[in-house]
Amino acid sequence: MSEPQVPAGLGAPSPSADQAELFDQPWCAPVSSNEMVYDGAVWDIRRETFAYGDGELRRDFMDHTGAVAVVAIDEQDRLLVLRQYRHAVRLREWELPAGLLDVDGEPALTCAQRELAEEADLVASDWQVLVDYCTTPGGSNEMVRVYLARGLSATDSPHPRQSEEADMETRWVSLDQAHEAVLAGRVSNSIFVVAVLTAVAKRDAGWTHLSAGDAPWPLLEWRNASA
Repeated sequence: MSEPQVPAGLGAPSPSADQAELFDQPWCAPVSSNEMVYDGAVWDIRRETFAYGDGELRRDFMDHTGAVAVVAIDEQDRLLVLRQYRHAVRLREWELPAGLLDVDGEPALTCAQRELAEEADLVASDWQVLVDYCTTPGGSNEMVRVYLARGLSATDSPHPRQSEEADMETRWVSLDQAHEAVLAGRVSNSIFVVAVLTAVAKRDAGWTHLSAGDAPWPLLEWRNASA
């Protein structure tokens, strides 16, 4: 396997950067074997053996498509939240509009726009990247991009919903109200928690450190290049 190329936007800081700066280092251990041990309907389980230290390690992990989520904020600075049943954790969780990158060739931004329309019957005129992160890197390669969507308006017609989405509850709350729910431990969905904490921090800093909605996704590029 050839050495994967590190995408722009990842890697060590310049030599002049403060040595105390934190950054994730792109690095891929040499893989000697890769097999699918479970072929799932949505995602797979893979087993890889790789060289590490003086020997080899074997790890099983979820091979995930990746996902997007949307922090949709209206003209009154309210956040759209959804409550949906999640059987694996036996909870009706408060969440954000979100979905899998499961359409071949579909850009992440297009996926986010589609999910906002399908789950909330909304379109947005202004899209920016809020945060990219890895959900559970110890056992899954899932990566999530969270968008900030503003300039909201209703779609032409409601989208039909079924299964767990059929009785999904929607609510508009202030960002501060969502933040307080996170700090008080009343909500547990990881995308919700990460997105709200990031949104409050960036809002309080004047909505700085945002990228264009169609900006490259270096984390996902690196994962795909090194797979």
